[in-house]
Amino acid sequence: QVQLVESGGGSVQAGGSLRLSCVCSRDTYSLCTGWFRQPPGKQREGVAIISGTGAVTYYVDSVKGRFTISKDNAKNTLYLQMNNLKAEDTAMYYCAAKASCNFNGPLVSAGFTGWGPGTQVTVFS
Repeated sequence: QVQLVESGGGSVQAGGSLRLSCVCSRDTYSLCTGWFRQPPGKQREGVAIISGTGAVTYYVDSVKGRFTISKDNAKNTLYLQMNNLKAEDTAMYYCAAKASCNFNGPLVSAGFTGWGPGTQVTVFS
């Protein structure tokens, strides 16, 4: 059973940056991993995913150009570098994994497992 734990959240001023980390209990090289978030009062939504090797990534439109997903397979760790943060980025951020990424269609959480407790990101405007 794969387990992931997020860290790195905090409160920042709009325009600032944060880097989230996610430690996975299994080999990230063999897994598709991704970041998801749940704003207050809203449903969980996808943010970005990255293939096992790290060669392919996908971002939802709202974060393109601002967020960067990456991984260090030697450390089984996933990262989300968030720049130019906006108030609407405020959410609980989660990471999860699945066997392989689906780069067709919308980014959905279906199939992802190992959800961590999440790390809160709050952006002040």
